[in-house]
Amino acid sequence: MNKKGIIIGLVLTIALGGGVAYRLITTPGGAEHAEQGEHAEAGHTEEKGAHADEKGGHAEGKEEKGHDEHGEKLVKMALEVQKQNGVAVATAKKAQMPGVISATGKVEANADRIAHVSPRISGKIVAVRASLGDSVGAGQVLATLDSVELGEAMSRYHQSKTRLSLAQSNMERVKALVDKKIAARKEILQAETDYKTAQTELHTDQERLSLYGVSAADLKGDKRPLLPVRSPIGGVITEKHAIVGELSDPAKSLYTVADLSSVWVLVDIHEKDLAKVRRGQTATVSVSAFPEAKFRGRITYLSDVVDPASRTIKARLEVANPGRKLKPEMFATVELATGADAAAVLAVPEGAVVELEGKKLVFIAEGDAAFEPRKVELGRASGGMVEVLSGLKEGERLAVKGGFVLKSELQKGEIAGHDH
Repeated sequence: MNKKGIIIGLVLTIALGGGVAYRLITTPGGAEHAEQGEHAEAGHTEEKGAHADEKGGHAEGKEEKGHDEHGEKLVKMALEVQKQNGVAVATAKKAQMPGVISATGKVEANADRIAHVSPRISGKIVAVRASLGDSVGAGQVLATLDSVELGEAMSRYHQSKTRLSLAQSNMERVKALVDKKIAARKEILQAETDYKTAQTELHTDQERLSLYGVSAADLKGDKRPLLPVRSPIGGVITEKHAIVGELSDPAKSLYTVADLSSVWVLVDIHEKDLAKVRRGQTATVSVSAFPEAKFRGRITYLSDVVDPASRTIKARLEVANPGRKLKPEMFATVELATGADAAAVLAVPEGAVVELEGKKLVFIAEGDAAFEPRKVELGRASGGMVEVLSGLKEGERLAVKGGFVLKSELQKGEIAGHDH
């Protein structure tokens, strides 16, 4: 038992001594580890600060780059080049814009410039020389007919021509006899009367043939002439009913020719706007097929009757139609300019505004040889002017003409920037 107790005591002593030794060894290391942790945390904080400074540097660089990009958007153009391209600069100012009455209308052919072409006399169609959609000139032959009535008229013409020749010969013979005192003077009077009668009959037959459409050149030939059907006006063939082999008469129209250089636009004007509308008033017409085109016209007719259902009256506009862009039966938007009825607003010419990527832009003059594109918000348009709601200040100088040229230069610069 004493031995066993001694052994247990030694083991406990060794264990206790080992624990003390471990504590003495590990305590300084722990302090050192803590110190290292503090150094590491401080270093991490400094590193974060460095990263933050670096990010700040990048941010500043980004701002500077953005400023450079803004500077690159300026369109530079020398004064001489501006003059060559029609770029004009003016100061933005306020103006009273005239009021506008908007209405929807429909395009129709000008009824004063339509011709229904038919023959003067009956006949059989032997040739068709024009078709639907052809442009024809005044006096142009559209079809030819073989006519019995024309043959009879030609026969009378030749008979009259023969009688005139005989009357002239007889008159000359009688004159010679009278000069020789072989015939009495009253015979020369009768001969002259017969000659003048034959001359009148021939002239009448010639006029009849001319009304039928036979020219003097056709009368000189030996062949029996065909009856020409000519267009009385220049224009476009909008209807064609001429078919070879069919019989035609003056009651049947073979062609319809319309001069579409001028058209009518019929619109409905509300009863409340009647006091602002008058004959001769100018208007602007636009159609969806050509949204950029503005057609000018004037009111030539105002109805005297109000439609009881819609409370509107019919107005007719005569509109110039260059290039025949306006087609009959098209729907059109009509703007009638009335007197100025509101306060002055900041307005610029419509030509000063361009569209790019769905945005409305104007070009602000930066000095004499540079322009800054600026987005603007627009209001109503009237009389060639458009109201600017935001993006432009009164007194700023901008390009009022040549906006499309500057837009092209801006797009060229953007393309070059992307390539770079």
